[in-house]
Amino acid sequence: MKCLIYLAEGFEECEALITVDLLRRGGMTIDMVSITDEKLVRSSHQVGIMADYVLKEVDPCDYDVLIMPGGKLGTSNLEACSAVTEAMKKHFEAGKLTCAICAAPSILGHLGILNGKKYTCFPGFDDESYGGDYQMKLAVKDGNVITGRGMGATIEFAREILKTALNEEEMKAVENGIQYEHTFDK
Repeated sequence: MKCLIYLAEGFEECEALITVDLLRRGGMTIDMVSITDEKLVRSSHQVGIMADYVLKEVDPCDYDVLIMPGGKLGTSNLEACSAVTEAMKKHFEAGKLTCAICAAPSILGHLGILNGKKYTCFPGFDDESYGGDYQMKLAVKDGNVITGRGMGATIEFAREILKTALNEEEMKAVENGIQYEHTFDK
C-alpha cells in the first residue's frame, strides 16, 4: 500500500512521525508531503521536519491511503488548502482509506465524510453537525475512514491503518519491534 501524510505548518509532530515510523516498519510506503512549496515544515512545537515532497510534486490519486495529522494550527492550515480538502473528499468517495487524527477529523466532518460514521477526535473538535457517532476511543475504523483521538492515541491510530495491509504475523512482528505486546509482562 502506498500512503501519503500531509504536513502543514503547526502539525503535531508525534502524530505524524509515529504514524510514518510504524507504517514504514510494516513495510508500507509512506510519503511525507508538505502542503506548501517548501519541504521544510515546522511542527506545533517548532520542530523542523523535511518532507519527502511538496504538494505540486504528487498526485493524491496515486495513493491508497491519505492521512492528516492534527495540531490546532496544522489542522487550520490543512483545511485552508483546497488541494488537500478536495483530495480527501475524492479519496473517500473512491472508497480509499481516508485517515485523520486529533483535530484533523473535524476537516472530515466539515467535508461530510463523517456523516453516518463512527469516529473519534480530540475532545471538543467533535460536532453533531458532522452527522456521525462520536466515540471516546483511541482510534476508530468505520468503513474506509480511520480516526484517532490525539497524540497519545497515535500508536492505535497507526495500528488501525496497518491492520488494513498486514496479516496477523506481520502485525505481531511490528508490535514486537516496538515492544507493544502487553503479554511480555506475564
